[in-house]
Amino acid sequence: MVLLEITVAALAAFGLVQAMSGLFAVRRFRRKPAVAPGGRDDPWPAVTILKPLHGDEPMLEEALASFCAQRYPRFQIVFGVQDAADPALAVVRRLRERFPACDIDDVVDGTPHGPNRKIGNLINMFPRARHDVLVIADSDVHVAPDYLERIVAALRVPGTGLVTTLYSGLPARPGLPSALGATQISHVFLPGALLARGLGRQDCLGATMALHRETLLTIGGLHALADHLADDAVLGRLVGAQGLSVGLAATVPATTVPESRLHALFYHELRWARTIQSLVPVGFALSVLQFPIFWAALSVGLSGGEEWAFGLFALSWAARAGIARGIDRALGLPTSAPVWLLPLRDLMSVFVILASYRGGEVRWRGEVLRVDRPRYAPRYAAARYAPAAYPRARYPRTLGEG
Repeated sequence: MVLLEITVAALAAFGLVQAMSGLFAVRRFRRKPAVAPGGRDDPWPAVTILKPLHGDEPMLEEALASFCAQRYPRFQIVFGVQDAADPALAVVRRLRERFPACDIDDVVDGTPHGPNRKIGNLINMFPRARHDVLVIADSDVHVAPDYLERIVAALRVPGTGLVTTLYSGLPARPGLPSALGATQISHVFLPGALLARGLGRQDCLGATMALHRETLLTIGGLHALADHLADDAVLGRLVGAQGLSVGLAATVPATTVPESRLHALFYHELRWARTIQSLVPVGFALSVLQFPIFWAALSVGLSGGEEWAFGLFALSWAARAGIARGIDRALGLPTSAPVWLLPLRDLMSVFVILASYRGGEVRWRGEVLRVDRPRYAPRYAAARYAPAAYPRARYPRTLGEG
């Protein structure tokens, strides 16, 4: 029993070290030099932003408006929906009125191209893209006015074939679920992604994916992703197979956390968990070590409430709170997770990890999908899509974020 107590306490200490390392990684990242504007002899290339839409999500207009307000000299935005009755079209109409100088196109096309509806939407939108630099960005992303400048600057680095970004969490409304979701993204996912990159990983994070048209066509175009729900991971691997790197732009957009109920947040995070588990099973299993408050709380129970265990719990809680505040300051985020929320957040994160091993079904965009290792089998695939109707990529089909 004593050995178990020592082991659990050591895991709490390891979690604290990792959390502190994540804070240092965020601070180093934010010290990246600012982007110099393009000059007459080095003009910025024109950019097409592809924005697949699905419904009127919370804060949708605010997120899309941040793209219309870019200070970049020349860019086009293509919005796409798969249903003429989609309420997102009304948001696009309002954006046209708010930003009359912005080059905005919209595509309404429900033609299916595979199980991944986001990629199917993008395939339908692609013919309207006029420029060679393509930026694919999720509908819930909020960006700074210099976002495109920083994306294009990262894409200009020699040897870079694809550019992605980190992102923080932005609660759509006050309340426990949104706050829990936002702190998971900002204070666990974000620093963890930076630490993984420091260890040599070059993951493509699907909130932003930017590349040249030629690169996309070389890997088989968007059709190469149509049979995958982990389209970001597959795109990163396909680009990497061409001998090109996945760059990280020096900007941190925010993504809306729309959930107003805990069960909705749980199923969203469960989908993420099963995605990561299917892609990097060993790393996913080890991720349970990054929650020091959980391990410290477990040490309190195993020790029968001894003083040292309570001290470790208090230290872990205070350290996590300080690290969260430090990340927020480094990123310039307006708010942080309430201190009292952090033990609940760690507990929920561990519960999601454990639950991800029980069964293989996830809910995504109103569909129920089954995750197999290393393949996934959408229940509707056989009925709705002929296997020969779209090209398949070279990587096993897995379920991904989106």
